[in-house]
Amino acid sequence: MARPASRSQLSRQSHPLVLSWNETSPLPQKLVQGDLPARGVNRGDSVPPWLETGRIDQPFDFCGHIRRLTADIAVRSPAFYHLDVSRLLFTFTQARNNRRHGLQARVTPMRFRDGQLVRVQRGVTYQVQRYFVDGREVLYVVSFCLPRFFTQGFDEKLVTLFHELYHISPSFDGDLRRHGGRYDVHTASQKEYDQHMAELAREYLQLRPEPRLYDFLRLNFVQLCQRHGAVMGTVVPRPKLVPVRILRSG
Repeated sequence: MARPASRSQLSRQSHPLVLSWNETSPLPQKLVQGDLPARGVNRGDSVPPWLETGRIDQPFDFCGHIRRLTADIAVRSPAFYHLDVSRLLFTFTQARNNRRHGLQARVTPMRFRDGQLVRVQRGVTYQVQRYFVDGREVLYVVSFCLPRFFTQGFDEKLVTLFHELYHISPSFDGDLRRHGGRYDVHTASQKEYDQHMAELAREYLQLRPEPRLYDFLRLNFVQLCQRHGAVMGTVVPRPKLVPVRILRSG
């Protein structure tokens, strides 16, 4: 979450407590910027025609595809039965460079510990901005760093998605999954965590979901652009911690 503001910043607060999107004010969409091949030069492998990625006369809707895949995971995989996809907001953040290594994805909780809306720190009460889409409150923002995410292989992409979804609290209260002890929101062993996510991803594929839901993960960014002309997704500001009240001492 964002760093708390100082008392002086409280008086000149500019971030709204609530942001809403609906039919008249839709979620902002943006094209993903990336290193595309020059005209007449094919830098991507040919795209197998049997892989379904949606209408080729339209830009590829990354967030829409991730949402549909997540909805299927929530129905098929017991570890994710608690997910209410209607209260997840899928977005992307633009990669700042072409390096393969770095941030792939992140999940941002819209509540504090145990689903609390506010938290008091050093005499200041803070609230996480509240997001609403078509009247439903968002409890988690799941963001992917594009086009870096597409530099991974199929298995890595799927495991990355499972990795982020597993951070969501089983209570689905806007908080992250808590492991207790010193590491709290992260496990003591990153290797064991990664292995667990890989196992969950394999178990999901063994349930034989429709390939059209995950076919897009078999392609890289250039291939998707060659097929659809462009890749687009939802972009919203990262939720801020907003100071709402100062507790006076004495």
